[in-house]
Amino acid sequence: MGAFAAGWALVGGVAGCAVGVAGAYGVRRWQDRPRPASAEDSEAAARLPLAAELLAACLSAGAGPREAAEAVGRSVGGPVGERLRRTAAELALGGDPAEAWARFGGVPGARRLARCLERAAVSGAPAAIPVSRLAAGLRADRARAAAIRAQRAQVLITAPVGLCFLPAFLAVGVAPVVIGLAGRLL
Repeated sequence: MGAFAAGWALVGGVAGCAVGVAGAYGVRRWQDRPRPASAEDSEAAARLPLAAELLAACLSAGAGPREAAEAVGRSVGGPVGERLRRTAAELALGGDPAEAWARFGGVPGARRLARCLERAAVSGAPAAIPVSRLAAGLRADRARAAAIRAQRAQVLITAPVGLCFLPAFLAVGVAPVVIGLAGRLL
């Protein structure tokens, strides 16, 4: 409403209403944009592939999901390590594996890993191979996300470079030629 009123007040009339509507639409789109991930979420996303690989190593060495979660939680640290330690403590106290692993699945990107470890805890099925596949998938997802961010940065840097070099090119390359031609013609 404020953007609409500002457009109407600054420009006035029908054109002001149009500018106000465009401004209000732009403000609304800006407010509805996706928010960047919090620092805790980005740290969790960074540590999750490592935690999954360590869990796979512990599981292939013969540890159960609770023991693996406890060992990896102590070594990884951060939000992922804290959630793994809490999950292991809850399981050690006799908590329901489905609920405990579902809480670990609340870590961004850990839902599939939590379901796999829950199945292993409930059924006793070996989870080393599925967890190692998930770890490889998490590493690949992280690499893809980094490549996308790098490509986006390449595109975003063209505007400042263009804004810096175009005036310099005009001032150094085009302006002297135009001034020289104008001097000869006059």
